[in-house]
Amino acid sequence: MSYTTIEAFVRNEEAGNATTLIVVNKASLAGVVGTLGDLAQRCCTANGFNGEAGQFIGLPADEAGGPVMLAGCNPDDGIHALASLPHRLPEADYRLDLRGVSLDPDQLALGWALGAYRYSRYRKSSRKAARLVLDDAVRDRIADIIEATYLLRDLVNTPTQELGPADLAGVVRALAERFGADYREWVGDDLLRNNYPTIHAVGRAASAARAPRLAMLRHGPKDAPHLVLVGKGVCFDTGGLDLKTADGMRWMKKDMGGAAHAIALAQLVLAAQLPVQLTLLIPAVENAVSADAFRPGEVIETRGGISVEIDNTDAEGRLILCDALAHAAELSPDLILDFATLTGAARVALGADLPALFCNRDEIANALLQAGTKTQDPLWRMPLWRPYLILLESHVADLANSGSSRHAGAISAALFLERFVPERFPWCHLDVYSWNDSARPGRPRGGEAQGLRAYIDFLKQRYPA
Repeated sequence: MSYTTIEAFVRNEEAGNATTLIVVNKASLAGVVGTLGDLAQRCCTANGFNGEAGQFIGLPADEAGGPVMLAGCNPDDGIHALASLPHRLPEADYRLDLRGVSLDPDQLALGWALGAYRYSRYRKSSRKAARLVLDDAVRDRIADIIEATYLLRDLVNTPTQELGPADLAGVVRALAERFGADYREWVGDDLLRNNYPTIHAVGRAASAARAPRLAMLRHGPKDAPHLVLVGKGVCFDTGGLDLKTADGMRWMKKDMGGAAHAIALAQLVLAAQLPVQLTLLIPAVENAVSADAFRPGEVIETRGGISVEIDNTDAEGRLILCDALAHAAELSPDLILDFATLTGAARVALGADLPALFCNRDEIANALLQAGTKTQDPLWRMPLWRPYLILLESHVADLANSGSSRHAGAISAALFLERFVPERFPWCHLDVYSWNDSARPGRPRGGEAQGLRAYIDFLKQRYPA
């Protein structure tokens, strides 16, 4: 697979005659234009430029003789203040001038890159993105998060015929090769022989070419704190025998969004050389329909020794995660983080933009929420309200994978996962949408990273290099 690389930036020494891009808002416009002369003022007036967000206008050359562009922004948009410009400004190189606003250049540059992204595997862009002139120091500070975000978006955007379980595992293998990490995978019936029964059950209905598997990356010294990342890798979800409707199935290529988040975060941890022992676990399956599909009413003895009755085959994500989480707990980790496009209930409760955070440690949850605010990558904590375990009761097994009530669906799913993580281990679960339903500046329609900046900021504080 090839991944998106966009030249959103140009180095200082390569910029040549770059256009000066002066950023203003409505409040600062008059003062800034006053320094540019009467002709600039007349140009703004004649063209109705008032500093509103998204507006831009070319002006006569400045005193140094170079081209000038004014761009309006809303400082409250923060990281996305200039994100609409890369594909709207004329193709050229632009040197940022922040005399009219007080904004963080690193965050503006990151937002520029987020706005420059386009998934172009099948539909080529009609133009290149405008490029921002950056100092090497700024570029170095944001390069890793841009690369990881582009990777995540590409993975979620890729159609299932190009990204089945083997392909998703191949991404983990390639990451291991890049950073000199160990790689291992268990495929098909090897899952049964090595005691991953729920991963096998969910994926066994797919063809042999798309057999279920568990991909594992290991890296770092054995005496370092052990960080385990787990991601739900359902490469397509029909719902199984509890078949989804056509509308419900339409975007199920994105049901591996949790795996994309875990892979992208692993890449950031490795690139930052955090002093941890890292394990990445990606259960990768396709929830298909065939004569061999797992059925409602079946009972599976899971890796964690907990028996689970299948109430609904469309609650498959928690099943593949429970074996991976049981494996994670066997490693006596310092911290377990899992990511999953797990429930529509989380979207009903919080909408598309806010990932639902569940955590069994208040101090870790609070640190993640603070990191989300700092990086403009918000999370929202939801409760592990244990009385709701009654929603997962089974009369033939230790618990069911779902229940008849639609109440508290995101909470009951998180409680299901919590049963497979012994209380002595810190654990967080993030229920992500991984998707933008419509395009906004810096957030094109399609796959999206949610919480990625918050999580790597938190991990850098927890495990300083």
